[in-house]
Order: sequence, then structure tokens, then C-alpha cells
Amino acid sequence: MKTKYFFLFGLILLQLSCKSQTKKINGLSFVASRDTIDATHIAPVIKAQSNYVALMPFGFIRELASPKITHNSNRQWFGETKNGLLQYAKQFQKNTIKVMVKPQIWVWRGEFTGDIAMDSEEKWTILEESYSDFILTYARAAQEIRADMFCIGTELEKFVMQRPQYWQKLILEIRKIFEGKLTYAANWDEFKRVPFWGEIDLIGIDAYFPLSDKKSPTIQEFESGWKPHKEEIMRIQKKFDRPILFTEFGYRSMDFNGKQPWDSNRVEGNINLQAQSDALKAIHNQFWNEDWFAGGFIWKWFHRHDYVGGENNNRFTPQNKPAEVLIQQLYKQ
Repeated sequence: MKTKYFFLFGLILLQLSCKSQTKKINGLSFVASRDTIDATHIAPVIKAQSNYVALMPFGFIRELASPKITHNSNRQWFGETKNGLLQYAKQFQKNTIKVMVKPQIWVWRGEFTGDIAMDSEEKWTILEESYSDFILTYARAAQEIRADMFCIGTELEKFVMQRPQYWQKLILEIRKIFEGKLTYAANWDEFKRVPFWGEIDLIGIDAYFPLSDKKSPTIQEFESGWKPHKEEIMRIQKKFDRPILFTEFGYRSMDFNGKQPWDSNRVEGNINLQAQSDALKAIHNQFWNEDWFAGGFIWKWFHRHDYVGGENNNRFTPQNKPAEVLIQQLYKQ
């Protein structure tokens, strides 16, 4: 009889273990600021039912062909530095919210990081040494705070494709430092060509796929737009046998937000709060029930919740918009 009870108890533990392993990452991309954060900044994240945040320290380069990355300097905002990362992470971890450390590069004048490329072997060598210093600084910080996940780069297609051996070696160096899971945030049109998916734990995609040319697509129209992209995502997932993680996803609260979802520069455009909600509902419908899908991080969430977003804002943040209420409902499921 005791054997029977032990067997049943073991089955229950196994089921609970499997359930916990398949819990989705319901994440927010938490924007670095000038300030320290405290419980008042964490409360809206908790209310959003988020169980994960991406924290994003920054490095800066002067232009696309410049090989030197400036980082962790006293000229940066607090949240963009190592001390800021450590302070933010500890505040979230106090509230049992997990952390992905996601260092990013900003090119002066906002040029696209995927176009960073050098015109000589000498410059490539300098860039590699500089990037290693940058990324390993934050890999050590991620290990110090026992972060659950570390993103080794964000939208660096030319760097990745032209220097694959460097990235293979870099992953090994990061593994020596950081014990958690590794991902890389590939741009939506880059992820099919990343050569090292088999060397890391999750296939990361900044999921700004074009979905519809319509002014205000319905949920069903957004979902139809996902069909070819989802098929390609599934192909890559099966090829490398790694979970898919949307390292970023989100939509502007404006007309035509499914046409070029990556476009953050356009300031004109009618506010369309419904389109933002419908696009978020569609992506959740398409992916959150898939076993091979790990979850994702909404772009983007600011620390001073009461002062951002709102019904007159056409930017990405869902804060103080109908999309925020929707996220609470979706992430609670």
C-alpha cells in the first residue's frame, strides 16, 4: 500500500514539475532611466501579471563603422550602467519577478545596429575586443544577481554573419561566467540566418513581423498575417530543437501599426488604441498555447507609470491604455 502511495506522490510531483517548466515568460522590457527604482515602480509590473522583466544596460558607439563601444560610464543614465542593473534586478527579485539581462548597443543618431560592420581586419579585431569587454561585464553582473537568462546580443546581423567564429568563442567565454540560460535577440528578418542557435538555449526573436497593410486590422486579420511567419519560425525551431522566445514584441497604438511594426520613428499618425490591443491579442492567440514557445517581452515599459502612455499616446508602451488591461488578462491566464 505504501508503495502505491509513493508512486502516486511521485506522479504528482512529476506533473507539477512539468507544469512549472512549461510556464510561459510573460515579460516586460523595463526601460532604463536616470533614477533608482523602488516598490512604487515595481507595483504596476506586478499588477500587469508579469513574471519576468528584461533589464537593458547600454553601450554606445559613434557610428556604424566605429569599432569602440563605450559602456558603464558616469555619463550614462543610472539604469544603463552596471550599478543600475544590479539595483533594478534586486528590486524585482524581492518580488519574485525573474530577470533577463539584455545588454544593447546604441549607435549615435539612432542608426540600425544590424548594419554595424567594419571595413578592415584591424577594426574588426578592435570591435571584437570591445564587444567582449562590454558583454562579459554584464555576463558577470548577471551571474552576480543570479539572473535567469542572459541575452548575448541584440540585432547585430552583419556583425554576427561576418564574424561567426568570434561569436562561437564568445558563447564559450560567456558560459564560463554565467550559469543561466542564453539567448540572442535576432531581428525579425535576421533569425533565419543566425549560425549559432544550436550553441545557446533559446532562439530569440525581436518579433516585429509585418502583418497587414490595413489601417485598423481585426484580430483575425492580424492572425492571418502571422501565418507565413509562424511557419518559418516553426521550421527554425524544429531544425535546432530550441524553444522560441520573443525577446521583444509590441505594437504602436496608431493606424497601420501592422504594416511596419518595427518603425519607432514615425511621429505622425492617428492614435488607434484598438489596433494596439487587437495586435497584442492576435500574437497571444497564435503563440502562447504552443508547447515550443517560451513566451516574450513586451516593448516597452517605463518606470514612472503614472506619467507615460495614456489615450493621447501613439507609441509602443501599453501603459495607461486599453492594451494594459488586456495584458493583465492575457498574462494572468
